Amino acid sequence: MNSVNLKWQMAKIKLFHFAFFLFPFVLVISGCAAFQVGGDIQRGRKALLYGDPKVALAHFQRAAELDSDYVNNLSPLGVGVWTYIGRANYTTGNLADARKALERARSRHEDDQLAKIYLGLVLARNGDRDSGLREIETGLRGLTGWFDYIEQYHPDGRFWDPGRPIRKEIQKNLAMISGTEFSWPELISSGEWLGRTLEEEIDKARKDAMEERKQHQDGDSQTD
Repeated sequence: MNSVNLKWQMAKIKLFHFAFFLFPFVLVISGCAAFQVGGDIQRGRKALLYGDPKVALAHFQRAAELDSDYVNNLSPLGVGVWTYIGRANYTTGNLADARKALERARSRHEDDQLAKIYLGLVLARNGDRDSGLREIETGLRGLTGWFDYIEQYHPDGRFWDPGRPIRKEIQKNLAMISGTEFSWPELISSGEWLGRTLEEEIDKARKDAMEERKQHQDGDSQTD
């Protein structure tokens, strides 16, 4: 082996050793970033639910800077970070930035039904009611299919909308859209209600599922 090849082989060995020792640190940094993103999303969600959209927006924007493709994994609903940014802007009345964020969310995550509903609300409030209505209807029908799916196939499906008030509201809106009597103020108000209620449902369903699992674990431990 000539000196050039020997130097190249030694360089590869050193590089391998460097990567080997660096890899755990990369995992730690990646894990810390994911933890921070999740924390910002949860703090933003709380601020949004408690009526402080400007604080919520700051949290969501920080999360997007770290992971622009982040999807909230606390539930099977799958709401993306850009949907949260769009909703926070919508709530503050900044419809221009809300539209940009929601269009981005719409293009990145096809299954994010709330992105479609809120984009429809933004378009409608900006005067483009035909496009807005199409987006809202698409989102409502998507949510109908989503509820049918988790009810039949997801292990925690029974904890979602147990009394069916959300699904009844969705069906009421779909009937209104397809009928002759139509009220934009009512549809917009209902769309906003759905957004808030589904956000609350994420926490309720998760809490109920965790409590049931804990009861099963306690019961199993008592029988051992």
